[in-house]
Amino acid sequence: MANIRLRIDGDVFKDAEGREVTLRGINVAGDAKLPSSPDMLSHVSQGFFEGDDVSFTKRPFTVEEAHTHFARLKSWGYNTIRYIFTWEALEHAGPRQYDEEFIQHTIAVLRVAREYGFYVNMDPHQDVWSRFTGGSGAPMWTVYACGLDPLGFAATEAALVHNVYPEPAKYPKMVWSTNYTRYACQVMWTMFFGGKAFTPKAIIDGKNIQDWLQDLFVDACRHLAQRIDEAGDLLNDVVIGWESVNEPNRGLIGWQDISVIPSEQKLQKGTSPTAWQAILTGSGRSCEIDTWDFGGLGPYKSGTALVDPKGRTAYLPADYDDTKYGWKRDSNWKLGECIWAQHGIWEPSSDILLKKNYFSKDPSTGEKVDYEYFTNNQFMNYYRKYRDAIRSVHHNAIMFCQPPVFEIPPSLKGTKDDDPNMVYAPHFYDGVTLMTKAWNRLWNVDVFGILRGRYLSPVFAIKVGETAIRNCFKEQLAAMKQEGLDYMGRHPTVFTEIGIPYDMDDKYAYKTGDYVSQISALDANYYALEGSGVAGSMLWCYTAINTHEWGDQWNGEDLSIFSLDDRLLPSDPLHSSRNPSSVLSIPTSQSTTRPRSSLDKPPVSPSNLRSSLSTPPIESSPPASSADLSQNPGYRAAEAYVRPSAIATSGKLKSYGFDFRNAVFLLTLEADVPTPEKAPTEIFLPDLHFPREQAAVEVSGGKWTIGVDGDDGEGGLIQRLRWWHGEGEQTLKVTGVSRKTSAAAGAEDEDEGYLRQCQQSQCCVM
Repeated sequence: MANIRLRIDGDVFKDAEGREVTLRGINVAGDAKLPSSPDMLSHVSQGFFEGDDVSFTKRPFTVEEAHTHFARLKSWGYNTIRYIFTWEALEHAGPRQYDEEFIQHTIAVLRVAREYGFYVNMDPHQDVWSRFTGGSGAPMWTVYACGLDPLGFAATEAALVHNVYPEPAKYPKMVWSTNYTRYACQVMWTMFFGGKAFTPKAIIDGKNIQDWLQDLFVDACRHLAQRIDEAGDLLNDVVIGWESVNEPNRGLIGWQDISVIPSEQKLQKGTSPTAWQAILTGSGRSCEIDTWDFGGLGPYKSGTALVDPKGRTAYLPADYDDTKYGWKRDSNWKLGECIWAQHGIWEPSSDILLKKNYFSKDPSTGEKVDYEYFTNNQFMNYYRKYRDAIRSVHHNAIMFCQPPVFEIPPSLKGTKDDDPNMVYAPHFYDGVTLMTKAWNRLWNVDVFGILRGRYLSPVFAIKVGETAIRNCFKEQLAAMKQEGLDYMGRHPTVFTEIGIPYDMDDKYAYKTGDYVSQISALDANYYALEGSGVAGSMLWCYTAINTHEWGDQWNGEDLSIFSLDDRLLPSDPLHSSRNPSSVLSIPTSQSTTRPRSSLDKPPVSPSNLRSSLSTPPIESSPPASSADLSQNPGYRAAEAYVRPSAIATSGKLKSYGFDFRNAVFLLTLEADVPTPEKAPTEIFLPDLHFPREQAAVEVSGGKWTIGVDGDDGEGGLIQRLRWWHGEGEQTLKVTGVSRKTSAAAGAEDEDEGYLRQCQQSQCCVM
């Protein structure tokens, strides 16, 4: 096992030199949710239900392509990867039948990530349980094991699945997330977290379904960790931690009355059944169900719709061959019957609801169950099992604990679970922008404040004006960080998902190349992250096969910062160099401002070499993608995500932030001792905003250099500012070149392209 590159010190990360590390991460990749063989994208129906015979071996991309993608991400300033894998990818063929080819592919890709110096957080990803319940994550056989029949989900609306939607191109945006409150997901998650309490008859292979599912899932993740450990050069050196599970859900646990929509269920779109109505339609009965839509002021009831399965059920028939996967179901768990009827919640002969509050109390103690109870009990019981399994292999693993989204974190402070090597890993999305797929500069809503009861009426949570909206985002993230400190103890807060939809305004940017809305929305999110004081973030997402037509190829989502149909920045450093060129360094005196005006002629560098020559100019054009770039010149809002950031701070990072409109980066730190010569404060300084010969640097004291390099032999080139400063409070200000946010590509692009050409040629001008 390699030496530890990253450790936790209180609520921050530290590197081997003791510098504070800021995790600037990204999720890789959105298409890792989907099989690569066959290439089962979510709008493809053919072969969908042949879920055992699939492979994820080329996800997130091939080993040969990995250098290109990782070099690109590093050049954009990312130092951390949230590595997406699914339970299905590991164990799709059946219980304990692990896909060793996929595991070896994962190890090979991780080795490439190591060459580029990334920190990697392994994320066992899921959305609404499984591809077969409308999302991603668990293998198909888990659905069969719980007595459900995926072939019946469409007719019963037990799940709205993109692959079998009649017209995939018209699959309603974000409707996939409503599957959490539909029959299939409610059954699966209730069994996974609360089977022993709420489905005691569900016994398989002598275990309750809760233990059976959890043990298989945890063992699969442990098996992956074991194989990575056996590789000998990855744990701690590149794989620094493991996330608990993506966006866990309680199912029906804690629902006080299944005959009504719970007040805490804020998301409603399309048909919105109560749990009782979902049980009825899942059992083949017809129901008139309220329909909802999402408008300018949030969700609103739009009417009703008749859901009539015509007798089709969402559970397996009584004559289903239950021997295929080798398990043995207990005789008291009957196929062909609703699991909730078998536990006395309703009477199928009369369709009468008998126990509407069945999930509101713990059957063993009689104690009231709500979401907070679920988080502190059922979720934490699972988390401990997962944590202990991972650490039995990866002993120093940083555990990224992700409680249910937007819910109060578990009360761990001062308990034995107050683990010094744990991270609070919440998610944040601007729901208004995500649901409407539009950036509204006029108003937004403090969703977190509403959920925590901070307003007498939701109307008081409305924030008017773009400045107020940006500050609202920042305050929500800061409040979530503080909530983590209050409940979980002193740990780093890392938002392991945050992002924006790119297909805003009916894909206006794809038609015009004008990404102003995307730039504004993404800049607002990064402004919030930088101002909230969190230890890091991981943007959702990077998808190597994103297109304008199908987005991330999954459920109509389109959040990737990369697309095959958009041009790349011409200023990207050398894509695949693993032997970085000599560094172009510009030393300064002890003065606070880089002297520009005192020079009659600026020093020659790759950025101005062309203008210094008397020979005809050299022009460089980026390679064309599948899109017609003459009609679509946009850079996919790169202006907002390629931004300066602290890499490693010698001292305590007190604040930092990037004023995008004015191209000004500010940083304040507090140092106990002067900076060691071999461990300066390092800043990622993208030449997109800060061309070296046009960046004005002001420091409170010390010396600094700007150079393009890979740092200690790592692959991929980035421009970084290194700063050696004294003790006490220190400030840094870097002013660059303000960028236009229009679609126009002007002459300045040519200079940036020329800089890249020089770097590709291993040009060195001292």
